[in-house]
Amino acid sequence: MIVLIGIIIVLALLFMIKYNGLIKLRNNRENAFADIDVQLNQRHDLIPQLVNSVKGYMKHEADVLTKVTEARNAAVKASTINDKIEAENMLTSALGGFKISVEAYPDLKASNNFMQLQNEISDIENKLSAVRRFFNSSTKEYNNAVETFPSNIVAGLFNFKVEEMFEINDVQREQIAEVPKVKFD
Repeated sequence: MIVLIGIIIVLALLFMIKYNGLIKLRNNRENAFADIDVQLNQRHDLIPQLVNSVKGYMKHEADVLTKVTEARNAAVKASTINDKIEAENMLTSALGGFKISVEAYPDLKASNNFMQLQNEISDIENKLSAVRRFFNSSTKEYNNAVETFPSNIVAGLFNFKVEEMFEINDVQREQIAEVPKVKFD
C-alpha cells in the first residue's frame, strides 16, 4: 500500500512539474512576442512619417505607397499572435516593394529627413530580426515540450498546442533570392 501511495505521489509530482514547465514555456513565448510587439509599434509609428516624406517625390508611385499604408494598417489592427505574424509578413513585403521604388529617386535618397527615417527603420528592422529569433527559439522550446514524452501527455490533457514560428513568407523568400540590380545613371 505504501509503495502504491509512493508511486502515486511521484506521478503527481512529475505531472505538476511537467504542467508547470509547459506554462512557463508558453509564458516565455508570449513574453518574447511582447518584445516583438514593442518593435512593431515603433515600426508602425515610423512608416507614416516615411511615406509622408516620400509622397512629394513619388506622386506617380501612389500604388506602392497605398500598399505600404494598407499593410501597416492591417498590421496595427491584427490582434492574435498568428494574425500579427501574417500581417507583418505582408507589411515586410510591401516595404520591400517600397524600397525598390525609392531607388528610382536619387534626390529623395539624398534628403536628410528621408535618410534619417530610413536609418531608424533599418535599426528597427535589425532589432525585429533579433527579437524574432528569440521568439522562434522560445516557440521551438515550447513546441518541443508539447511534442516530447512525457510532457506531451500533460500537454494533450490540458490542450497545449504546437504554435507557429515567425517566419518569412514565400514572397519575402523570392525578394531575398532576387539578385540586386546595380545601376549607374
